Amino acid sequence: MAPSTTVTRPVKRKAPRTFLKRTLKQKKRYLGLGRCCDLLIHLNSLLFVQRLAEESRTNACESKSRVIKKDHVLAAAKVILKKSKG
Repeated sequence: MAPSTTVTRPVKRKAPRTFLKRTLKQKKRYLGLGRCCDLLIHLNSLLFVQRLAEESRTNACESKSRVIKKDHVLAAAKVILKKSKG
């Protein structure tokens, strides 16, 4: 096997803390949120998007499609939201 030529670098992007804090204060003023809640919300949304991508890719493979279509994403969102309701 030939050695891989791609180089992986750590992601240096930061979470959009000020945007999240401002949005939470505008929309949900009555919630008494802690100091690092914006980081937890950002992490939770990233995990949701990752699960959504995996599930929609699975749906696309099952329907023998190479491209993920809107229907695949909607079906995956229904499944993921059903699981997360608990």
